[in-house]
Amino acid sequence: MAETPVQVVILAAGQGKRMHSNLPKVLHPVAGKPLVRHVIDTARSLAPAKIVVVYGHGGEVVRSTVDLPDISWTRQEPQLGTGHAVAQALPVLAGEGQILVLYGDVPLTKASTLKRLLHAGKDGLAILTVELADPTGYGRIVRDAEGKVLCIVEEKDATSEERVIREVNTGIMAIPSDRLADWLSRLSNRNAQGEYYLTDIVALAVSEGASVRTAQPDADWEVLGVNSKVQLARLERVHQRNLAAAMLVGGVRLADPERIDVRGEVNFGRDVFIDVGCVFEGQVDLGDAVEIGPYCVLKNVKVGAGTRVAAFCHFEEALIGADGVLGPYARLRPGTELGPEVHIGNFVEVKKSRIAARSKANHLAYIGDAEIGERVNVGAGTITCNYDGANKFTTIIEDDVFIGSDTQLVAPVTVGRGATLGAGTTLTKNAPAGALTLSRARQTTLTAWVRPQKVKK
Repeated sequence: MAETPVQVVILAAGQGKRMHSNLPKVLHPVAGKPLVRHVIDTARSLAPAKIVVVYGHGGEVVRSTVDLPDISWTRQEPQLGTGHAVAQALPVLAGEGQILVLYGDVPLTKASTLKRLLHAGKDGLAILTVELADPTGYGRIVRDAEGKVLCIVEEKDATSEERVIREVNTGIMAIPSDRLADWLSRLSNRNAQGEYYLTDIVALAVSEGASVRTAQPDADWEVLGVNSKVQLARLERVHQRNLAAAMLVGGVRLADPERIDVRGEVNFGRDVFIDVGCVFEGQVDLGDAVEIGPYCVLKNVKVGAGTRVAAFCHFEEALIGADGVLGPYARLRPGTELGPEVHIGNFVEVKKSRIAARSKANHLAYIGDAEIGERVNVGAGTITCNYDGANKFTTIIEDDVFIGSDTQLVAPVTVGRGATLGAGTTLTKNAPAGALTLSRARQTTLTAWVRPQKVKK
């Protein structure tokens, strides 16, 4: 039997006054991704026939931020309630099947939960509900003596008896597409908020004898929404704990699962260790036995097996070979490629450069727009002077070069294989292979010189 076609409607028109922000509520990030994008990505995993986003406040910003080729958009203006919002999507929806209604500020609902809801509603209406110890603020699920759903009552319209009910409506529903338009057309706004509630279609379905079933999520956090920065921060911690738990199950050793932030995707091999306070953004790949020290930031980085990263490093758009030793306080900027067994030490910055196997820059250096060969030693304080104020130029350092401390290489310049540059050299011409090149002023001693003394006040 073929699966029932599904179309998804995501309600994302709310203003979010309690966020106290110029950014539309659904664009606030959890794990570095807008709330509504989490919802869209989960909806996509269901392979729906269509995804429609209903937008309102800050709508053009929302569209420009998350617009995707498989998303349809419809505007709700003014905002007259959830029933009115879904009604705006009707002209875009077409065909038989189920309409799954999701919310752009409820980002963590799992696809498995939504599949369970869709199954419950395969021959009628289905509501995602949850039991809460404190149901304050939620619409209550009213059932008859046999446990069948009668209706959903919003808290502002509930009686004192209905308010003690702990089973609440999450707002997420699966609705038969052939009944949706009729039910929406019969909604009334005669209620405490003067709005057209989507939840009122439940009573209409019951009155017509339609099947009304419920499904429940695996965890309460799946249906948590965001209406304030406080709730956003709480949801961030919930999500980060879930991500950390998945990493632990996958074999990563975390010094403290409460002190890690993943704002993208982390792929990892066996025996990876991550210390406290680390942030991972974009796509990060960690090979077998990689060790990441405390308070490091890695964004779109690939780290080869066996590499050890000490504390307080910042890497972005970089490829790091196997068995490297990096940090502490090292910075790799976009375009950096390190071969195997490369050492990048404290306060060394590398940008748009390739450094081949077993080369080292252990202290206080800047390497930019450079091609560095194998077994090169870059002394402390060395700088590749790659910028003339208007254009960038390349420095080439061939294999087995030794560069003395406090050296400036003024690009474009090449240092030949096996060459040595004496400490303090300013290199403006190519250095020949296998030779010692120096560039220093004559040393002079002034015997009559007297050190200045501090003047007493």
